[in-house]
Amino acid sequence: MSRPQNQKQITLSSSWWRRLTATVLLGSFLHTTIPIPAIAQQTNNQVASVPLINQATYTYTDSASNYQYQGSSSQINVSPSPLLDPLGRILGCAGTILPDYTGFSVGVYEPNSSDPTGTELGSLVALTRTELPDIPNNNVPGGKSPNTENSNPYFVTNNPAGVYNFLLDPNKGQTDPGRTYIFVVNPPPNSIYKQRRIKIEILASSGTQGNGVVRYVASSLDGQPISLTGETRIEQTVVLVPNAEVVGLDLLAFEFTTNLCQANQLQIVKTSDRAAAEPGDTVIYRLSVKNLADAGLNNIFVIDNLPLGFNFLPKSVRGEVDGQPVTITSEGNANTVTFRTDVTIPTDKVLNIAYAAQLTADALRSNGRNTAIVNGQRADNRFSTKDGPATHQLKIRPGIVSDCGTIIGRVFVDKNFDGEQQRGEPGVPNAVIFLEDGNRITTDPNGLFSLANALPGYHTGVLDLSSVPGYTLAHNEKFRERNSQSRLVHLEPGGLVRMNFAVTPTFQEPVKK
Repeated sequence: MSRPQNQKQITLSSSWWRRLTATVLLGSFLHTTIPIPAIAQQTNNQVASVPLINQATYTYTDSASNYQYQGSSSQINVSPSPLLDPLGRILGCAGTILPDYTGFSVGVYEPNSSDPTGTELGSLVALTRTELPDIPNNNVPGGKSPNTENSNPYFVTNNPAGVYNFLLDPNKGQTDPGRTYIFVVNPPPNSIYKQRRIKIEILASSGTQGNGVVRYVASSLDGQPISLTGETRIEQTVVLVPNAEVVGLDLLAFEFTTNLCQANQLQIVKTSDRAAAEPGDTVIYRLSVKNLADAGLNNIFVIDNLPLGFNFLPKSVRGEVDGQPVTITSEGNANTVTFRTDVTIPTDKVLNIAYAAQLTADALRSNGRNTAIVNGQRADNRFSTKDGPATHQLKIRPGIVSDCGTIIGRVFVDKNFDGEQQRGEPGVPNAVIFLEDGNRITTDPNGLFSLANALPGYHTGVLDLSSVPGYTLAHNEKFRERNSQSRLVHLEPGGLVRMNFAVTPTFQEPVKK
């Protein structure tokens, strides 16, 4: 019996045999649940039907009977998955389509060669010009919708879905390992969004059609995340994808599905019911937390640092959103108070937290300034956001309670040289004492002086002997340290301390005539 002859038949649509040029899908930076419906297309932009029919036929002849047998296998019909055409898209912070893309543009830049950090913009990348539809024999490759001319920058104004794309030319070395680009998204003027910059570094590339691989690193240059999981740096390896529209030139397409988040999504303001207070007073503080994002914010917690001598009153805490009371929990640790709530703050709404603090005597030694910061998370994508510090300055008045003290003293004539004033030892008027801070004190007719509202601590006084002519320091026979021209005293908070100086007359020789 002769060997059966097997035959395999594969039927494809005619468009499948068009020359397919590889494009690469770099991304997506924001893995969104909103897919972009892009598949391999014909030149008329209609979806190409590419059924694969696999069926084997056979014939063989029986040598004994010389009878010929024929047959065929069962037919296998395969509809392959659509080929992905790489497209980028500008999306909101949570991966949602923006309501209006008017004024948005995107561009690919070379890094500034004079900038050692490689983060500043240089010139725009010179992209190879394309067009659509592809015109045979004009040496211009077919472009890819929506950026059919491969413009750089590309304006997304007329694209309601926020889709864009760029094609890089490997013949110009634009996909070589080591190449670095800065991708920029420019919002329109007065937009709530800020410019986005993402650095792209190509680590490895293989341009062989059907087996091409590009590995790259994308790094956020503005500190905002470039994925829904919050990363600011991602590394990906991407396989080249055939693109039916790009004909006549090997082009590589970058895809950047870039999320835009408001620069300021949360705002905290701190106020109080008064501008000045004194020990014993109770101050009511108010923390206003406003949601500036386009989504609800939850997991809110506020950390408030009170000044020295401010006693937090836990039972005074109250909270409300849009006039409705909400539950606020508080936790105090020394002068730091943390407020938490399970409520979600809607967009443009304000969470108000009020609490009381009572001033103690120690508040006189503080500057009266307290600061607060707030942290929260977007309810849609769990991105963290924060604001602060918000500060409030309260003027502290001493009132009837003060930790300042008083220094009193006397300059007197010490007749028995014991350093203490007794009956019959008169004071010396108009004597001058200098303190360590430069203050000058003059004695009264009885030789007495005093200094009120002196800060607690050590103080030094020096007697100016030139202010007491005819006198000199009296020798002290009991305390050696009192033979100095200066005195060192320690003033307790709210206390009283004495600083005495003993002098004795100077006997001069008679003046000769």
